[in-house]
Amino acid sequence: MDPINILVAQGGGPTAVINQSLVGVVREAQRHAGVGAVYGARHGVKGIVRDELVDLGSASAELLEQVAATPAAALGSTRDKPDAAYCAAIFEVLRARQIGQFFYIGGNDSSDTVRIVSEAAQSHGHPLRCIHIPKTIDNDLMGSHHTPGYPSAARFVAQAFAGADLDNAALPGVYIGVVMGRHAGFLTAAAAAARQHPDDGPHLVYLPERVFDTERFLADVQATVQRLGRCVVAVSEGIHGADGQPVLAQLGKALARDAHGNVQLSGTGALADLLCEQIKARLGLSRVRGDTLGYLQRSFVGCVSDVDQREARAVGEQAVRYAMQGHVAGSVAVQRHAGQEAHYPLIPLSEVAARTRTMDDAFIAASGNDVTPAFLDYLRPLLGSPLVQPQRLRLPVVPPRAG
Repeated sequence: MDPINILVAQGGGPTAVINQSLVGVVREAQRHAGVGAVYGARHGVKGIVRDELVDLGSASAELLEQVAATPAAALGSTRDKPDAAYCAAIFEVLRARQIGQFFYIGGNDSSDTVRIVSEAAQSHGHPLRCIHIPKTIDNDLMGSHHTPGYPSAARFVAQAFAGADLDNAALPGVYIGVVMGRHAGFLTAAAAAARQHPDDGPHLVYLPERVFDTERFLADVQATVQRLGRCVVAVSEGIHGADGQPVLAQLGKALARDAHGNVQLSGTGALADLLCEQIKARLGLSRVRGDTLGYLQRSFVGCVSDVDQREARAVGEQAVRYAMQGHVAGSVAVQRHAGQEAHYPLIPLSEVAARTRTMDDAFIAASGNDVTPAFLDYLRPLLGSPLVQPQRLRLPVVPPRAG
């Protein structure tokens, strides 16, 4: 039997651990005698149609492990969504390279790409095994307890807000941090993970799973300032009004969309500016600041969950095992029960492709402006080694001088 050549690519937004999955594929493939060449496509499916491949099998074990520990997509990524003509171009390259297994590391849009390619391969009688390897900081893949990439991004968000809260306590005012998350609020919710004391921020957390009401938001901020003398807010970029339209639409300008039809909400500080302007104008507060965490959340060097690293490697390894066992298509899921290690079943692509998981109601406070203890219990085991615990200067107050 001829050796099977395999191809792996990375799609969508980079993460801090996506290269662990890449290296998991390569190292696991090298353990199987039936594998021939191990190719990597530059910039996802775009690199396949351009025949821009690299020989991953030639990389030393030392280099692979160094790359595995490096954030962002080492092969490069893309947002392209293949149609029938695009798939035909993919097949041309796959046939020419005698590739029998295709692994695509990405989120729900990337899983849809795998579905399209797999179905087209089957309809054309092309013997191709297509396995989706999960990745997303949004944690919004169906069929999984959590998704590789999310724990590390959540760790960054938690620590970023812990630092912002210390800054805000030193120079009180209102601080707004806008976090990635179009439809799912898991990453924004992680801002609450480092809170230790009742007055620690973020004091308000707004998620896309709940309708955002500007009047209620302003009342929440005002009440928090009256109670604490300051207010730290975590807000998802995907918050929307009762009409379902993003709050950003209030700016009155057209919002760009990517190839998958997603409104591009990142890359701008517009939402933070809009909310800050509302607070200044309506509440009369002067010290109001806003930040958009943006791309910093995805691949921040030195802020990686060790749990995330292990699981991202495992899904890459398991994908190869499933393909070598003869599975034609599927998505590797991450499933976990309380107090147990994760396991990685292969689930149908139809359960993942182009579908979005959102936060459970039990994770969102009844007030709609915070998370619950149940969410923190869910998140904390994923963050890995203990977070830095800031300390307060608690000392006796010197009495004022008499007279």
